[in-house]
Amino acid sequence: MTPGERKLGREFYDRDTILVAKELLGKHLVHVFEGVEQVARIVEVEAYLGPHDLAAHSARGRTMRTEVMFGPPGHAYVYLIYGMHCCMNVVTQAEGLASAVLLRAVEPVRNVEGRTQGPGLLCKALHIDRRLNGHDLLSDGFYIAEPDRAERFGIVKRPRVGVDYAGRWAKRLLRFYIRGNSFISRL
Repeated sequence: MTPGERKLGREFYDRDTILVAKELLGKHLVHVFEGVEQVARIVEVEAYLGPHDLAAHSARGRTMRTEVMFGPPGHAYVYLIYGMHCCMNVVTQAEGLASAVLLRAVEPVRNVEGRTQGPGLLCKALHIDRRLNGHDLLSDGFYIAEPDRAERFGIVKRPRVGVDYAGRWAKRLLRFYIRGNSFISRL
């Protein structure tokens, strides 16, 4: 962590999921992997609003896979899609509400190689896999931090990606990204 960075506390995550999603933009995702500190700026996210949100994994109820989503805020929910790609969510709101924010894209800041435009690609570049499922993001080796210099930017709102099965929930504007950033995922 650089001198001006500040790790986000539990209270940051224990709030409305849409607010957390928007405020994650511009924050730094930090993962110490094999002794190397990797840092990336979060530039695109999607909000999932709990069991009533038909696009959320928690809509299928409490299962072994979704248990982390029902837990306390500030933990990583990492799961496998298509049998090969990991995706990372940040659990939000109070325990039991099963809400989370998917990290869709990041901009490399330090020691990150490879493409990062898309949830599977960002996990691959930052060495995030299912071993980090349930990990407390207040730890020292894997966390999200306020960068040393805050910057101003516009936020774009769009429908989430790949959730057509969710009926009216598919059209909700719950995908947020930094306007004009070249690292957002390409659809």
